[in-house]
Amino acid sequence: MKLKLIPILLASVITFSACNDDKKIKESPEVKKEDTAKFDYTVDQFADIKVLRYQIPGWEDLNLKEQQLVYYLVQAGLSGRDIIWDQNYKYNLTIRKALENIYRNYEGDKNAEDWKAFEEYLKRVWFSNGIHHHYSMDKIMPEFSKEYFTTLLEETDTALEGEALEVIFNDKDAKKVNLNEAKGLIKGSATNFYGDNITAAEVDAFYANKKSPNPNRPLSYGLNSKLVKENGQLVEKVWKSGGMYGAAIDKIVYWLEKAVTVAENEQQGKALELLIKYYKTGNLQAWDDYNVAWVAATEGNIDYINSFIEVYNDPKGYRGSYENIVQIKDFDMSEKMKVLEDNVQWFEDNSPIDDAHKKDSVVGVTYKTVIVAGEAGDASPSTPIGVNLPNANWIRKEHGSKSVSLGNIINAYSNAGGSEKLDEFAYTDEEKQLSKEYGELADKLHTALHEVVGHASGQLNPGVGETKETLKSYASTLEEGRADLVGLYYLMDPKLQELGLTDNIEKLGKAAYNDYIRNGLMTQLTRLKIGDDIEEAHMRNRQWVSAWVFEKGKEEKVIEKVQENGKTYFKINDYNKLRSLFGELLKETQRIKSEGDYQAAKDLVENYGVKVDQEIHKEVLERSKDFKSAPYSGFVNPVLVAETNDASEITKITVEQPKSFEEQMLMYSEEYGFLPEMN
Repeated sequence: MKLKLIPILLASVITFSACNDDKKIKESPEVKKEDTAKFDYTVDQFADIKVLRYQIPGWEDLNLKEQQLVYYLVQAGLSGRDIIWDQNYKYNLTIRKALENIYRNYEGDKNAEDWKAFEEYLKRVWFSNGIHHHYSMDKIMPEFSKEYFTTLLEETDTALEGEALEVIFNDKDAKKVNLNEAKGLIKGSATNFYGDNITAAEVDAFYANKKSPNPNRPLSYGLNSKLVKENGQLVEKVWKSGGMYGAAIDKIVYWLEKAVTVAENEQQGKALELLIKYYKTGNLQAWDDYNVAWVAATEGNIDYINSFIEVYNDPKGYRGSYENIVQIKDFDMSEKMKVLEDNVQWFEDNSPIDDAHKKDSVVGVTYKTVIVAGEAGDASPSTPIGVNLPNANWIRKEHGSKSVSLGNIINAYSNAGGSEKLDEFAYTDEEKQLSKEYGELADKLHTALHEVVGHASGQLNPGVGETKETLKSYASTLEEGRADLVGLYYLMDPKLQELGLTDNIEKLGKAAYNDYIRNGLMTQLTRLKIGDDIEEAHMRNRQWVSAWVFEKGKEEKVIEKVQENGKTYFKINDYNKLRSLFGELLKETQRIKSEGDYQAAKDLVENYGVKVDQEIHKEVLERSKDFKSAPYSGFVNPVLVAETNDASEITKITVEQPKSFEEQMLMYSEEYGFLPEMN
């Protein structure tokens, strides 16, 4: 599970402190001030997107063997880049190849408005790993005509025809992931996880017939395959060596095998070998064995996330999108935040959820702040800021989980951000000041609590199936909302100040609550077009959490909707009561998950998280139209350059920054384009 960022405020330097001066923790050295001042974080801005850079602080402090491990893991991740493109839509690779050929070879007027529109369309497609918007899931419609595009094809001798050409301009396959059951979860979704003419009911029936050898440790059926019909029968095309995506997977395996040779320790090497076995066989038991070994591999400076993991892009919640994040431990920040890891049982014991839904023993939870060294697949260019894995509930219960906060990514957001949204939508100067003083700390602590405590907390009732089976299309947003609520509940708990994580729990909590409610009810709407429902899981959860507490506290005016000078604001009048409401909703959300109550999940999400107040939406867009900063951000990756001797042995690895977004995207296609256009 991963936490996506909607930047509310990331502008100030963080200082952790406690009531006792002996516990004070000084300013984080994630990136030295002089380095930050010199570094240009912004690469490009187009449409609704801003492309940023991030640094890899401390790279020079790694020894050569550690640098080699990072290099091999980054290469492995990039080798699977084409997989996410094909998973997102069956024609994505065909369309990308055509667009890039035009871009490289067109010699006509590049000052023309149509050409500029073509360049913007290509950059949007690159950013989204396909022709559907990375967040709204809507198909990206070009602002140039089909006739102009046909001219570009002819003048650059580029082949693109049939449905792959027509779909760029027509209304077919308009939504990458459709969660409106009335339109058909599979029929209405463009993702390439299912063959033609397969219904959601058929998918349910197919997997209902699959029984795990150990019912208490259910296998993740469907995670690594495409479901198709052959001769009228449903069959899985497994993603493995020799199977679907085999050409790219063989390259992934090649680099992972190199990584094994420089593993930091035996446990890390064992986990890598099991991941290789999984890629070679496609066996789901090997996947579970790998995850158990990976969770146990906590020693060393380097870690990684690699494979088919998050299921947000599957409307049925079975299939994992390809993803890779390579991480270097940030020792200073990890040590500071270790207090959450050490006290996770206290948070579980003191949670407002029913005792029957609490874990008697929260095992194996690790939490680290990490420095990202490279990302690929579903994590790039749009990246999470926090991750908690593995996703299997039984592994989390028996063996624990790993939670990470992507420190240098958050730092880059912070240094590239602005305060225009805060200045426009915060109601009072006091509210603005609280956010400027405590907003970034609140964001980091909420991410930490969301990942290390939230996703690790709670348990399913005996006999209740996995949430993808019980809660179906509502599973992802319920889980993200549940983890958010854990964080929100504890962001006003004196325990955080006792642990030395803030010098003022009241101000921290107020800043966190102000920012969350403002975003959930208003500012995140800048990401939608008028008339759209909310589809993305994280956006849904932020709205249903905020809308539910607003409604339940209406009579007592816990949160007040204020109209002033033609503008709408949401003003929190009673922060303690709001915390109680967050606790009530957390209790109910955990009950829904623990009991597998599908109808309650549907009612909660549909009643509070899907529909948008159209008047407020129009107002938000009008008030935001002159903002300079784009609502979405993502990143290019630093380039790791390996120098070798005459024996082809790596002697040195340096870090370089790409000159432009276009340069990196074209380089990736040239060097890591291992799949055929159609798979």
